[in-house]
Amino acid sequence: MSIRRVLIPVFAVVVFLLLWELLVWVNQWPNYKMASPTDIWPAFWKFKHLFLEYGWQTLWRTVVGLLLSIMFGTLIGLLMGMSKVIRDGLYPLLVGFNAIPKATVVPIIALMFVGQHNMNTILMAFMISFFPIAVSVSIGLSTLEPEYRDILRALGASKFTIFRKIALPKTLPEFFGALKVAVTLAFIGTNLVEIIEPHGRGLGHLFDSAKINSDYPLMFAVLIALAVMGIMLYYVVVVLEQIFAGWAERSPT
Repeated sequence: MSIRRVLIPVFAVVVFLLLWELLVWVNQWPNYKMASPTDIWPAFWKFKHLFLEYGWQTLWRTVVGLLLSIMFGTLIGLLMGMSKVIRDGLYPLLVGFNAIPKATVVPIIALMFVGQHNMNTILMAFMISFFPIAVSVSIGLSTLEPEYRDILRALGASKFTIFRKIALPKTLPEFFGALKVAVTLAFIGTNLVEIIEPHGRGLGHLFDSAKINSDYPLMFAVLIALAVMGIMLYYVVVVLEQIFAGWAERSPT
């Protein structure tokens, strides 16, 4: 089963790359209009040292922002899930904040924290990715069946025991589902800062440099590198989900 889970995604990626190559070849597009996979690899290899350096800068700041969003989003979700008053008060604020285009927030953050490049990038990754985590934890807790609480209370269980034994495990499937979404959002937040407020760091800076120099294969190579890092982080979440919430997975009949 584990081999199948590896082979199917790899096969899908290979098919996608072949179709991409075929599309460019059939339409006879030059690489300044649409780079093909065979154009991207030479660009990646030529600047491999920059991909390693900038890729690491983008990755660690994205991970730190994601970890902050997990802690803050989980805390907010717990408060909203356990109190209807807090949920009714915070939910409109969270929805309104999430509706603001984050590209418009980047210059504000840059002005507030001038010169704090790492902090700006981490903060944007955090701000754009905590919302789905908070909502998923809140829904998981607020939809707990009251029958479970009544039975456990009749058996003498405390509120903390009910929370630890029933409520918290119940939120894990929703939590990991939201975390898979938050992973991609965190990368978006990181690259927004690296592109809109360039400071010579990260893959966003490399993409911006390639755009200025009209190096289209390099631009596509940066996009592929970001996609690969996002997929890797996604599968880290999948492994954690199997460890902590594997019981919730249903095998197809």
